[in-house]
Amino acid sequence: MSETTRNLQPVTANLGKEGSGELVPSRYAVRIGDVDVVLISDGILPLPTSTMSTNVSPEDRNEWFDGRFLRRDMFDWALNIALVRSGDRLILIDSGVGDGFEYFTRAGRSVMRLESAGIDLGAITDIVITHMHMDHVGGLNVEGVKAKLRPDVRIHVAGAEVEFWKNPDFSKTVMPETVPPALRKAAARFVELYSKNIVQFDRTVQVAPGVSARVTGGHTPGHCVVDVASGGEKLTFVGDAIFEVGFDNPAWQNGFEHEPELAVDVRMGLLNEAAETGSLLAAAHIAFPSIGHITKNGNGFRFVPVQWDY
Repeated sequence: MSETTRNLQPVTANLGKEGSGELVPSRYAVRIGDVDVVLISDGILPLPTSTMSTNVSPEDRNEWFDGRFLRRDMFDWALNIALVRSGDRLILIDSGVGDGFEYFTRAGRSVMRLESAGIDLGAITDIVITHMHMDHVGGLNVEGVKAKLRPDVRIHVAGAEVEFWKNPDFSKTVMPETVPPALRKAAARFVELYSKNIVQFDRTVQVAPGVSARVTGGHTPGHCVVDVASGGEKLTFVGDAIFEVGFDNPAWQNGFEHEPELAVDVRMGLLNEAAETGSLLAAAHIAFPSIGHITKNGNGFRFVPVQWDY
């Protein structure tokens, strides 16, 4: 990603002038061996804090949020996607929420931020969808995006995920009532638009040299994570397997998990794996840029963010 990386400079703003741009950095790049990885913020999703801990008391939940000087009722979920360059392959991991949801006005910025970074959507050779929730496929559903992508772009989605969304089960989730219909609509629209581009896989798939996806299940039946490994270094983009509260309290279940008990096992497995190997971890809903190491901390874990290299 040598040419692309050179374009990934911090966004600057002319204070006080119209059209000054963004004041907050929205992308951050790291190199994993010979592979370049860029984390990009799609924005913020404000959601009820109760969705962060459906199997614990309000008192325990409040204690965690109070300890971080956060509101007790609503929590700003970060929403991140990733871009990976391996050799001649340019891989997008997830696409953000898009523009079809009036209650998520602070997100849906991924396409704009990709283009502002000098990245031509037509240069993307592959897309990996960690799962088909609306905040991961919605960016691809935005009007005009498909026309900018190359006609033969490969969209890698676990077969179990595609099958699940034909008749999704929400019986174990605890979501705001407006969310399930929106999730169904976004997933159906994604399949309608990209059925010819979707490449289904079973348990694992190698997308490019050093870049592979593996199915974990839990959050959704076909949820997958993406491993980037090169030169003895590794980073795993864990999608929605781990949330902010999950380091201190990995057994706390999330209201968006379709298989909450399995999701806890998946979360524990990924956290233990990162702690034991020292590899980097990044996620869709950890504060941007979400890249860091994991250490064990009593019965939980501690997230150690990377120090930004300016």
